[in-house]
Amino acid sequence: MIERRVIDSDRIHRILILGVNWVGDAVMTTPAIARIRKTFPRAEISLLVKPWVKGVFEGSPHIDEILLYDREGPHRGVSGLLRLGHELRGRRFDLAILLQNAFEAALIAVLARIPHRIGYETQGRGFLLTTVVVRDRSTRGLHHVGYYQALLDALGWSGEERDPALYLSSGAEDKAGALLEREGVRSEEAIVAFNPGATYGSAKRWPADRYAALADRLVESLGVRVLLTGVQADGPVTKEVQSLTRHAHRIIDLTGRTNIQLLAAVLKRCAVFVTNDTGAMHIGAATGVPVVAIFGPTDPKATSPVGRHVLLRHPVPCSPCLLRECPIDHRCMNHISVDEVFSSVVDNYDKQVKVTH
Repeated sequence: MIERRVIDSDRIHRILILGVNWVGDAVMTTPAIARIRKTFPRAEISLLVKPWVKGVFEGSPHIDEILLYDREGPHRGVSGLLRLGHELRGRRFDLAILLQNAFEAALIAVLARIPHRIGYETQGRGFLLTTVVVRDRSTRGLHHVGYYQALLDALGWSGEERDPALYLSSGAEDKAGALLEREGVRSEEAIVAFNPGATYGSAKRWPADRYAALADRLVESLGVRVLLTGVQADGPVTKEVQSLTRHAHRIIDLTGRTNIQLLAAVLKRCAVFVTNDTGAMHIGAATGVPVVAIFGPTDPKATSPVGRHVLLRHPVPCSPCLLRECPIDHRCMNHISVDEVFSSVVDNYDKQVKVTH
């Protein structure tokens, strides 16, 4: 269902996309952004995002400019929000497309005095929009990739289905190669990467001792190097994994040492990526590395990786609960064995080796 004001595409010269706030969600918006570019091939497209997701879009051919909404800096508080509106107003955008569901996104578009404002009717913000797309039950049940594209479908902006894509900026792969070389990784060595943390909460984490046991088996059976990734807050988890392995000398800990672009370039160098349901999972999938995704309290129908992946999940009555911390025995994760993950990694490793050789 849609209520809209007619938009003359020939009069749309400058577009502002209001992007989402989480890294994984940002990756899942990339097919929708590619479709916007196809719909408006001659328009200047700017993307407004929080600083921590900027790296998802660097190098993208579908965006002309990335603008930052820095709530910890110049855009802090009410005065900062008004300042942002003033800054955007000076750019004289013709159209705002709200991929973000928040009321604040619509308010920003109004403060920027953008004449056409398109988005889902969420958080009671419909009166701030000029084109309102009403979510129904089928829309709410879509995978996030489809959810963002359904907004464009409702507008009649057709396009082919795309998988999420992350484009590496200039020099990212060289930086990744130099980083691995400093860590003693030879160019011919095989790497399996792990992301054992999860920013959202401990409920999404497969136990650290199982990651450690998996690392030992992979080192002993395949002779690989194991790479640990994560944001700085994941440091205690990755340190625990490393402390529990018998082959710590074969483990490389890059926790907190990569940005999005560098992480993507490092993952492109890996044979397989084992990860919990995290933003890094979507980064890996978007770069094309085979992903073994471990799911517990979250819903794979909404947030599973798109691309080459194996999804490991043991359905239990209380999942998906979407809780940050498990209040009982973490059965959704504890039911997933090391044997099961090891088998999936080896299967994907063998296929990847055949492809690359």
